[in-house]
Amino acid sequence: MRRRNMAEQMFSDMVDAIKEKQEELEKAIAEYKSSTPIKLNMDVTEDDENIKVVTDLPGVNKDDIKIDITEDTLTIDTQFEEEAEEEGEDGGVMFHKKERNYGVANRTIILPANIKIDEATAKFDNGVLIVILPKLEKKEIFEVKVD
Repeated sequence: MRRRNMAEQMFSDMVDAIKEKQEELEKAIAEYKSSTPIKLNMDVTEDDENIKVVTDLPGVNKDDIKIDITEDTLTIDTQFEEEAEEEGEDGGVMFHKKERNYGVANRTIILPANIKIDEATAKFDNGVLIVILPKLEKKEIFEVKVD
């Protein structure tokens, strides 16, 4: 019985040590992530006439979105603002986990085709940015016969 208690205590100590190291690692990752720009996730699709770029920007205000385009690139810049912490009766809010990203966010992508810059449109609704980029010219495919 005594050996079993020792084994259980050793196992419990190991689990506690792992939990402590996990918390330290999560804090280090959170500190690192808070100092690096956020990479925006995008879906880029294409049909015969348009390139469509969809980007999730939850919690961002429309006025805080900047879109720059060239014939073959798209850049989106914004900022995710951290919500103000409310003071509680005990003096503050205690976080158990803080995983959402805050700070500067940007992304530049090379487009799969040249676009008509002056005909580009953007719509922001319910935290989703949709940019429609009309193509400069349709791609034509020619079959070359081998002699």
